[in-house]
Amino acid sequence: MRILYHHRTASKDGQAVHIEELIAALREQGHEVLVVGPTAAQAEGMGVKVGWVHRLKRMLPSALYELLELAYSWVAYRRLAAAARTFRPHVLYERYNLYLLAGVMIKRRFGLPLLLEVNAPLAEERERFGGLALRTLARWSERTVWRNADFVLPVTHVLAQHVTACGVPAERIVVIPNGINEEHFAQAPDAAVAKRQLGLEDRLVLGFTGFVRDWHGVDRVVRWLAGPNAPADAVLLVVGDGPARADLEQLARSLAVAERVRFTGVVAREKIPEHVAAFDVALQPAVVPYASPLKLFEYLALGKAVLAPSVPNLLEILTDGDNAVLFDPRDDSTFEAGLLRLCTDAGFRCRIAAGAARTIQTRGLTWTENARRVIALGERAGAPRAGLASRGSSDAVARP
Repeated sequence: MRILYHHRTASKDGQAVHIEELIAALREQGHEVLVVGPTAAQAEGMGVKVGWVHRLKRMLPSALYELLELAYSWVAYRRLAAAARTFRPHVLYERYNLYLLAGVMIKRRFGLPLLLEVNAPLAEERERFGGLALRTLARWSERTVWRNADFVLPVTHVLAQHVTACGVPAERIVVIPNGINEEHFAQAPDAAVAKRQLGLEDRLVLGFTGFVRDWHGVDRVVRWLAGPNAPADAVLLVVGDGPARADLEQLARSLAVAERVRFTGVVAREKIPEHVAAFDVALQPAVVPYASPLKLFEYLALGKAVLAPSVPNLLEILTDGDNAVLFDPRDDSTFEAGLLRLCTDAGFRCRIAAGAARTIQTRGLTWTENARRVIALGERAGAPRAGLASRGSSDAVARP
């Protein structure tokens, strides 16, 4: 099958992992993929944002910036149209972004089936967290794109409820959560080797990965380390960086546990498995209510005992006492009790880790399986059967 893949993601972060892994999985299965999207951050490391975009957003009035986002749809449409004429795709796959109407325009112009991946209800999210000037226009654009896709692919069932509320029929909504590249994580060392490489021999490692922000709740772990119940050998390893780092380091110093809190800084994507391999307890202290967090799948892939909040989107993947220990996000005492048990009961921790290790395979939570689901949906939407399509690979990228 020939797939025209469209996105507007320029940052090199978890979004880029999702994009790159799904495209790689599609190509590995013999499908041709032509990517149309920004390339500004492709040569940079993980965690990099596109500086000029953020400077422009700060400089311009919010309404003007949002109108420029909408205007970009015409730019993207012209590039997609040129790609469609030369590449002759069987299906258009688009990663949803706010004010991005180009995919719907191409669907109507060329009669292409449109598969729309949705990772967040961005009109609501931006209004709540980043400010949104043109609320009515934003909601209209979101509703228009969601309703006009042949299939909408939210990453959780919680997010699917947002899509349904916008008037998309249930039969055109298919949940596809994030996944894992099993081959990438199969190369990770065992825990003892990983700890030795990081200078953490004989330590009980509580681990967190990602771009840490205040709302992630990592401060609770630092405070717990300073309390009377924390084992003396316990340390917190944060694999990543983020705006909350300075405050967390200051908190650790003020509580006299600075030597037990370590930040790696930004870590290259290929190095993540060898860091996560060192974890004894993998932390997901908080989560956006509709998200499918990539770090969770990395924890599960490496068979780590997960501590996470008992919230609907995580309950789609996690079961308390089986592949995770879940706590009530409204009750700090349940967080502390769960963490204490995982730290002090090695047998229990190993049972939870074993359950975590089984989850990826039993649930099919891999990019390979996601690619198969995408192809099946493309066929249902009217694209030619994959087995009859031309095979090969295309590395071409249409650059904005």
